[in-house]
Amino acid sequence: MPLILVGGLIFGFGLAYSHMARPEVVLDFLQFDDLGLPFVMFGAAIVSGIAFAIMPRIRDSAPLTGDVYRRRLKSFDRNVLIGGGIFGVGWGLSGICPGAAYASLGIGNVAILWALVGMFAGAYLQGVWRSKRAAADSGPASAD
Repeated sequence: MPLILVGGLIFGFGLAYSHMARPEVVLDFLQFDDLGLPFVMFGAAIVSGIAFAIMPRIRDSAPLTGDVYRRRLKSFDRNVLIGGGIFGVGWGLSGICPGAAYASLGIGNVAILWALVGMFAGAYLQGVWRSKRAAADSGPASAD
């Protein structure tokens, strides 16, 4: 648990330091006025890529869960496409992604709470919808 806290602190500090926790900066990127965001993202991808390449060689299992390192393949299906589109529209409208929203609170942007409430409500509603759909799909078979 302390390792997760340290990682979150570093992540939040990095977002705030790079000004990516400010919705106006993100919206400027989405309007192609400020292209600093790709540099922040590429920097994070490089660090993550190095960690993902090195950690399985150093350790046999993940430090927090003890799970064996392995690739998890997710198919590119309709759910990924539709969910990504909805996420993108929400990101464009609010000007902030979930991780940066929490960091934005840390720099005093209290108005971002509306976006966080919307994120949680949307995730909850999707979970309810998926549960009802799964229950309907696995319901009793009709007798012919």
